[in-house]
Amino acid sequence: MREYLLTLCITAAVTYLLTGPVRKFAIVAGAMPEIRARDVHREPTPRLGGIAMFFGLCAGLLVADHLTNLNEVFEKSNEPRALLSGAALIWLIGVLDDKFEIDALIKLGGQMIAAGVMVMQGLTILWLPIPGVGSVALTQWQGTLLTVALVVITINAVNFVDGLDGLASGMVCIAAAAFFLYAYRIWYSYGVEAAAPATLFAAILMGMCIGFLPHNMHPARVFMGDSGSMLIGLVLAAGAISVTGQVDPDALKLFAGSEKAAVHQTVPVYIPLLLPLTIIAVPAADLVLAIVRRTWRGQSPFAADRGHLHHRLLEIGHSHSRAVLIMYFWSALIAFGALAYSVNSGAMWSVLGVAALSAIGLLLLLLPRFTPRTPRWAEAFVPPRYRRRRDGGAEAPADAVESAEGEDEQRTPVGVGVSGVNGATAVGPRPHVPDRGKAESSR
Repeated sequence: MREYLLTLCITAAVTYLLTGPVRKFAIVAGAMPEIRARDVHREPTPRLGGIAMFFGLCAGLLVADHLTNLNEVFEKSNEPRALLSGAALIWLIGVLDDKFEIDALIKLGGQMIAAGVMVMQGLTILWLPIPGVGSVALTQWQGTLLTVALVVITINAVNFVDGLDGLASGMVCIAAAAFFLYAYRIWYSYGVEAAAPATLFAAILMGMCIGFLPHNMHPARVFMGDSGSMLIGLVLAAGAISVTGQVDPDALKLFAGSEKAAVHQTVPVYIPLLLPLTIIAVPAADLVLAIVRRTWRGQSPFAADRGHLHHRLLEIGHSHSRAVLIMYFWSALIAFGALAYSVNSGAMWSVLGVAALSAIGLLLLLLPRFTPRTPRWAEAFVPPRYRRRRDGGAEAPADAVESAEGEDEQRTPVGVGVSGVNGATAVGPRPHVPDRGKAESSR
């Protein structure tokens, strides 16, 4: 565990330290497009944050290769090199898109090629555990097609949800944390060495997101762009593919009977990982709804719009920060709820806990204009927006507190049907904001 934590910290530190210089480079390189009709942010903001995240990935793999225990992952498996090859390719495509905005079909082709590169180097699904049947071995073509499909779907799910400051990196970090706990449990508790690469991938992915988040939280100073969103989507998919399709369920020895019985016994363990979409269920649901919505209107599934889940939250009156926190809440509830179910599917407390938290989440959705106030004894530990203000011994009204905030937390509803991608930013002095109705809406 110490070596995994060291790898995580090194990855986070390298990503954090490089994001500032990368931001300046993006400004000089002109990777800071003008405000478009589909943008939520109000000022031109540099992209290319994925450059720092990619070098953080490289640093994490390099450090892990020189550690005593994690070095065995590189000696016994080719999966880290497969991940690095696919990540380099998808990152390069993302950098070109951040700068030149390449066609969506070209990006889709690049995602499939990156997945194919990983398959060629051994990172693929070899079999699937099916309840009542046992481990079903896949042919080479079946494994390749399923692997490519999972990679492409996960990449685009993360890319679609990258619409507000800190949203994609925070949600993927939550999913990676749940994934890490699951993979580490299989590797350490059951002694299954085949789960070690997935555990390493999850630790590095957490480091990439944690290192980038301070620069990307509202108001963001830099966006990860497609170079970052597609990269972290690929890393998440690679970990899920590694532990799902290459860990023999009979090796867990949870059941002393036949292999078929062992697979049936371990179904709760494999349900969260048969498809990475169950871990990132919120982005996956957003992806499906976006495709249905766009095709219903006669548009291309890749045509951007402003009907994503996070835009709906803004529309009903939630502030930018609260919309992001609500999305975090649902991601954590689904990811860690699935993790708790995999540990003990028969525990009633896990079901009741998920139900209670779901009720809380629904309540938060119905109170967009409610601003909680902290008790006076705890005001020193919370942001100013949650403190009570006094004016001549009287408490200031809530709307006065809202207007006095330093952040721009307007609750103006956002129209649906236009397009939108990233959140508000702050780059230098505030330029004149063009009329959104006249802004271009390319891509």
